[in-house]
Amino acid sequence: MMKRTLAITLLGLYGAAVIAAPAPVTDVTSSSSDQRIAELERKFSLRTDAQHRQQEQLDVMQNEVNELRGAIEVQNYQLEKVLERQRELYLEIDKRIAAVNTQTSTLPAETVNTASATSEAPLSANENEAYDKAVNLILKDRLYDQAIPEFQTFLQNFPNSSYVPNAHYWLGQLLFNKQDWAGAGAQFQSLITDYPDSSKRADATLKLGITEMERGNAARAKQLWEQVVAEFSDSSSAKLAEKRLKGL
Repeated sequence: MMKRTLAITLLGLYGAAVIAAPAPVTDVTSSSSDQRIAELERKFSLRTDAQHRQQEQLDVMQNEVNELRGAIEVQNYQLEKVLERQRELYLEIDKRIAAVNTQTSTLPAETVNTASATSEAPLSANENEAYDKAVNLILKDRLYDQAIPEFQTFLQNFPNSSYVPNAHYWLGQLLFNKQDWAGAGAQFQSLITDYPDSSKRADATLKLGITEMERGNAARAKQLWEQVVAEFSDSSSAKLAEKRLKGL
C-alpha cells in the first residue's frame, strides 16, 4: 500500500514540475523585418537615382543630336547653294568656250542671206535649251542614265552645233562610268578626231587610253597616254597619264 502511495506521489510531483516549466518561446522581434525593408528601400532609391541619371544623360544626348541635325541641315543647304553656283558657272564657261570655238572655226561668208539668218534664230534657242537640259540632268538632277539619250538626241538634231565637242565628251564620260568601254571610246575618239582644238581633248585622250586598256589593247593605251604626256605636259591629264604609264 505504501509503495502505491509513493508512486502516486512521485507522479504528481513530476507532473507539477512539467506544468511549471515554461514552454520555449522564440523571440521574434521586428528588427529583422525593419532591416529587410530598409535594405529594399535603399536598393529602390539607388535604382531610382540611376534611372534619373540615365534619363538626364539621354536628354543631354538628345539635345546634342538635335543640335548636330540642325548644323547638318544648315551645312547641306549651304553646300547645295555652292553646288548650284558651281553648276551655273560651269554652264557659263561651257557656253563661252563653245562660242570661242565657233568664232575661230567659222570663216566669213561672202554674202549673207537675211531670211536664212532669221530662220536660224529659233534653232539656236532650241539648241541651247536641249544642251542645257542634258547638262542639267548631270550637274543638277544627277539623273545620269536619263542624260545619255538626251545627249544622243542632241548630237543627232544639232550635228553642227558649237556644243557638239562638249556633248561628245559628256556622253563619253557617262558611258565610261557605266563601263561601256566601246561606246565611251567612240565618243572620245570623235572629239579627238573632229575637234582637235577642243579644251577637253587632253582628258578625252587620257580616257580613250583607259577604254583601250580595259578592252585589252595595252599597246594602243600606252601610245595614247604617251601622246597626252607629250602634247599636254603641264596638264592634270598628263600627270594621270604618267601614273598609268608607270603602272604598265
